[in-house]
Amino acid sequence: MNAGFLQTPVAYLKGVGPSRAETLQSELGIQVYQDLLNLFPNRYIDKTQYYKIGQLQKNNAEVQIVGKIVHIKTVEHKRGKRLVAKFIDDTGEMELVWFRSQKWIRENLKLNTPYVIFGKCNWFNGMFSMPHPEMELVSEHEKSLRISMQPVYPSTEKLSNKGITNRVISKLVQQLFIDTKGKFPETLSDNILYELKLISKSEALFNIHFPKNQELLAKAQFRLKFEELFYLQMQLIAKNMLHKQKIKGFNFDQVGTLFNDFYANHLPFELTNAQKRVIREIRADLGSNAQMNRLLQGDVGSGKTIVAVMTMLLAIDNGFQACLVAPTEILANQHYNGIKELLAGTEVTCELLTGSVKKSTRKPIHEHLENGKLNILIGTHAVLEDKVIFKNLGLAIIDEQHRFGVAQRSKLWHKNQIPPHILVMTATPIPRTLAMSLYGDLDISVIDELPPGRKPIKTVHRYDSNRLKVFQFIRDEIRKGRQVYIVYPLIQESEALDYKDLMDGYESIVRDFPQPEYQISIVHGQMKPNDKEYEMERFVKGETQIMVATTVIEVGVNVPNASVMIIESAERFGLSQLHQLRGRVGRGADQSFCILMTSYKLSSEAKTRLETMVGTNDGFEIAEVDLKLRGPGDIMGTQQSGLLNLKIADIVKDNSILKSARYYAMQLLKNDPSLDKPENLVVRHFYAQLVKFKNIWNYIS
Repeated sequence: MNAGFLQTPVAYLKGVGPSRAETLQSELGIQVYQDLLNLFPNRYIDKTQYYKIGQLQKNNAEVQIVGKIVHIKTVEHKRGKRLVAKFIDDTGEMELVWFRSQKWIRENLKLNTPYVIFGKCNWFNGMFSMPHPEMELVSEHEKSLRISMQPVYPSTEKLSNKGITNRVISKLVQQLFIDTKGKFPETLSDNILYELKLISKSEALFNIHFPKNQELLAKAQFRLKFEELFYLQMQLIAKNMLHKQKIKGFNFDQVGTLFNDFYANHLPFELTNAQKRVIREIRADLGSNAQMNRLLQGDVGSGKTIVAVMTMLLAIDNGFQACLVAPTEILANQHYNGIKELLAGTEVTCELLTGSVKKSTRKPIHEHLENGKLNILIGTHAVLEDKVIFKNLGLAIIDEQHRFGVAQRSKLWHKNQIPPHILVMTATPIPRTLAMSLYGDLDISVIDELPPGRKPIKTVHRYDSNRLKVFQFIRDEIRKGRQVYIVYPLIQESEALDYKDLMDGYESIVRDFPQPEYQISIVHGQMKPNDKEYEMERFVKGETQIMVATTVIEVGVNVPNASVMIIESAERFGLSQLHQLRGRVGRGADQSFCILMTSYKLSSEAKTRLETMVGTNDGFEIAEVDLKLRGPGDIMGTQQSGLLNLKIADIVKDNSILKSARYYAMQLLKNDPSLDKPENLVVRHFYAQLVKFKNIWNYIS
């Protein structure tokens, strides 16, 4: 059977027709035969086991029993009547009950004849009973093409209303198997099938829809999950390899005086082993003749900035310029101040370019960029403007990359004839499984240890009733000369409500921390940018001891003297947000604290989030829990939530299959990059089909 046949519109399948086709498309996205074939069941009703009446448990499970009816009666009661049959086997007796269609059922039931019954059992008046059982004579049961395990397909209210029940969908899938004689082209090479002991594609599809037993179902699921993840990884790895072959990069072969001088004389602290490892990985990329495309992951405070600075120095030593682009002015300012301080005493020139930089200041910046006097430019989206022209940009660093669109990144690419090396940094740890799926075409470096001398932040969960004690704790910390953040949630839909929460909170704090003894800053989304900057500045300079804010401070305020973070209504925050907020403290030498305030009413998911925060400071561990709780779509934010629209695999639960799929895809492309070898033609053919019919996930990172 050729693959083109599976692209036939589903309306042509016997039993569908135009009206049903329309409903199937609008409700389940089924347009062609292939889509129906890939509509995998959610669960299965197991009819592989036959129970005895004496074995039944009071657990409300669906069971299958063989026995016979010995007596039938109609029982009258206030709200009508019911039909009751006495059903027995050699271990006991039970009742079968019908409230509807009684006349028809009574006429068709055979006494003292072996039946197979199936349904849920209830325990009632000291006896088991089964309402409206599915029934089949044993003689018929043995003859019929029987699927022991019945598939249950995804459904919607509209499908049920239109009469497209689970049974109808199952019949349509059966019809498809009849039309194709159950034969489907193989999509994996013999080598992979043999090494992983996988069943064939045809067997897998048959056993996912009509499994004979649990073992065959498990084999079918494994085979189909592997295939899905294998082709996803094939695409990402192929993209990466193509990138390395086609897109030549500048060769930074010098480790020159600036880098060596900085390393020997200006490093403010000893690098951690993780930082050294990451710098080695970056240096290997920069000297490989291919354009670097690397993702640098590191937890809050792990020292990504120093790695960025040393990478920039490598670029400058080789006669190139570098730029660092951040998503917000606050973050760009912070990078600029931090990097300026690190490079004090060296000859490196560094400037800041953001929306609020005055025209008069911009002119010399533009000139020095073009004539090459300026080595490093740090800024926001302003750096991407067409009038910003570099003499020879060799390295572009993008911070918090998930906030930048693809179009904005491509502007950086085109700042030069040859694209600059790209280093993408994120302080939001991405679980390994997700990184392998979303950024499989980027090389990934991880800084997984914190600099020495950092004390872990102590995190506690307190209920609103403990507020007085918490306020007392704040007073004690301020007395020691420390500063405090108090953060309120910001959920766009209810801005008015959030603003009220913030102002109510602010007023109660002003009452408890009166002037002139205490000074308080307030920052929220409805303030003018200048007012925000002014309030932040006061806090940074230590003129105010308490900063009351919404989550605008989540990224990029660095106040080493702030040692307490209080998060109000902590149950309304996601895990990664809580972790980012906690990372605002713990930047100085003092012990820092994070206090999660909530009401007593908490969902089980909120409890898990709070327990995770109290239990660990490790961003990667937190990201794994977050992935399990929210799923991949939510973690990547709205613009990327459609990415992992997988049919059967789940990158969280099927982590080990994902790793195996990536390994095999990597080996295959290493040994046969263009898939020309005879044994890989199957893979090549199917890969081409996926691209042609757009059934491949198009990831852009």
